[in-house]
Amino acid sequence: MSAGRILVIDDEPQIRRVMRMTLTGAGYEVDDARTGEEGLIKLREFRPDLILLDINMPGMGGLAACRGLRADPNVAIIMLTVQNSEAAKVEALDAGADDFVSKPFSTPELLARIRAALRRVPMLHSAPDQLHFGELSINFAARSVTRGDATFHLTPKELELLRYLTQHANEAVPHRELLQAVWGPDYGDQVDYLRVFVKSLRKKIEPDAEHPRYITTEPWIGYRFNGTPESL
Repeated sequence: MSAGRILVIDDEPQIRRVMRMTLTGAGYEVDDARTGEEGLIKLREFRPDLILLDINMPGMGGLAACRGLRADPNVAIIMLTVQNSEAAKVEALDAGADDFVSKPFSTPELLARIRAALRRVPMLHSAPDQLHFGELSINFAARSVTRGDATFHLTPKELELLRYLTQHANEAVPHRELLQAVWGPDYGDQVDYLRVFVKSLRKKIEPDAEHPRYITTEPWIGYRFNGTPESL
């Protein structure tokens, strides 16, 4: 039984060959593409569960390709980048990526990131599809948030992170609890990793991301979602 279908988009033939061997050996079905344009075609033909996408490619480039691939909300996207700065990672998340892996990376790290990206947090049966907090509306079914007149689409991991925080509204949720609930047990200590995702999410839901109203930091502890849902 296949562990999932993965599409590798990278302009370097050697990387595509290594990825195909590694991922096939781990039980995944694999296809590859040389460019973002070819990747968009393979998205429709191969129907992958996850895409490994190089950020630096000729043609339309990795970020533009990511925006196009994000039109399918059900596929997970991991960006492969040689840049390790927080700004570069947030840029990848803003383009619609679920995760980022900096080159060079180890095979165990890549496989762990793939498992985490494919992981889905079970939704509580009592959890509503929509929540409203003043001018902020969250539609979990549509995977979007509306703030005033602006609507933003959420990546799968942003959605799960926001869902977990709102399910524990007005509580200080520890870093470790958030990481393990959304990404799995291997991520408990990666506080800097969580910070990048929170920064990306704040840009979508906060009127002023530099002075957050909804997702506030609990120093040395974690994060808190502030607000009581309004009755419809």
